[in-house]
Amino acid sequence: MDPSLPLLYNWAKRTREVLLDYTESLPPEVYIFEHPDFAYGSIRNIQAHVANCYLSWVGRYGLDLERYHDQFEASSLEDASAMRTKFGEVDLVVEQACASFAQPDEIFELVRPGRDRLHVTQRWLIMHPMTHEFHHKGQLLALGRVVGHPLPAGGDTDLVLP
Repeated sequence: MDPSLPLLYNWAKRTREVLLDYTESLPPEVYIFEHPDFAYGSIRNIQAHVANCYLSWVGRYGLDLERYHDQFEASSLEDASAMRTKFGEVDLVVEQACASFAQPDEIFELVRPGRDRLHVTQRWLIMHPMTHEFHHKGQLLALGRVVGHPLPAGGDTDLVLP
């Protein structure tokens, strides 16, 4: 695999640490509070969606790991600390993919049961959930502001510096 992909993922992972620290600082009832005007409803559910995205695209479709053929339920994670552990699992799956994907830019047909077939690459299987994570990062922070718990002043959730 091209060495730039693990480097880029490491930047995303280090950036995620700011959000994991933030969510662990929230009162538990705020972390799981369901707001009807936000997709996925709660900060926990947004993070679970992001983790499921990685595990599905990389673990299921990229590595064909049986345990990721079904998504986990957000409610199965009690708190933000458990979510941090789940993202540790995500990190291991992405690291495994980076180590084993031998043809990162060769297009192949991905068949998803009951859905359109896609033409993707191994690199895309990692990059898609990375960009998707940054999309949902803004949603998570907006929800935190709406429920009265904005990111503390000086917190920067933009991409970390190299």
